[in-house]
Amino acid sequence: MIQAPSLVALPAIRHAFFTRDGGVSDGIYRSLNGGLGSRDAPARVGENRTRMATALGVRPEALVTAYQVHSPDVVVADRPWTREDAPRADAVVTRVPELAVGVTTADCGPVLFADPHARVVGAAHAGWKGALTGVLEATIGAMEQLGATRARIVAVIGPLIRRANYEVGPEFVARFTAADPDHRRFFVPAIRDGHAMFDLGGYIALRLHDAGLGQIDDLAICTYSDPERFFSYRRSTHRGEPDYGRHLNAIVLTE
Repeated sequence: MIQAPSLVALPAIRHAFFTRDGGVSDGIYRSLNGGLGSRDAPARVGENRTRMATALGVRPEALVTAYQVHSPDVVVADRPWTREDAPRADAVVTRVPELAVGVTTADCGPVLFADPHARVVGAAHAGWKGALTGVLEATIGAMEQLGATRARIVAVIGPLIRRANYEVGPEFVARFTAADPDHRRFFVPAIRDGHAMFDLGGYIALRLHDAGLGQIDDLAICTYSDPERFFSYRRSTHRGEPDYGRHLNAIVLTE
């Protein structure tokens, strides 16, 4: 797993951006696939998630993720839930100790949040759609409702697809520039005429900066370009693979 120094330095908080290493899955899911929505064997995904919960120091049932739908919606976790009753949302926040909240990703941007003074943590799944429609700001707002102060919140952007590998079409660029003409700075021309390369990490960082957070760090790691360590939806699509694994990214308050 990968850890951010800025979060490691905080008291009574554990976190992880898990890679694809250390699990029991095989084939295209090798090996630490945490995707409950993948077509991997459920028993293997369950064992992988148990291993990740153990690494975070919580019981397997106390590692919760939402049913992600690329929305700006946030849920407050005050107890564990199962896959069957998981809320539809793309961010989870909590103030409950020993309850790990996480998101799964495979190119989209995982962002972990912590206010150690208020003892509030959160995790957001920020793909382009969620980032554009406000999932990051909604996560911060939900944390404030639990007592956090945005000037004290530390946010870390984890492994995601980076600009060198994220080609998008003209309609994508048009959607972002219609929201704000200044968004053009997150695009550079691609080889294909009319296409562009999109800086998702930079865009996420801008939204977090504009929200007034106290500290924003970016691990600057690309999922697409490192197949040994990371799953990638886009890379799997380019290879013609039938499915792809998912990473789990999570944070927890300790007692």
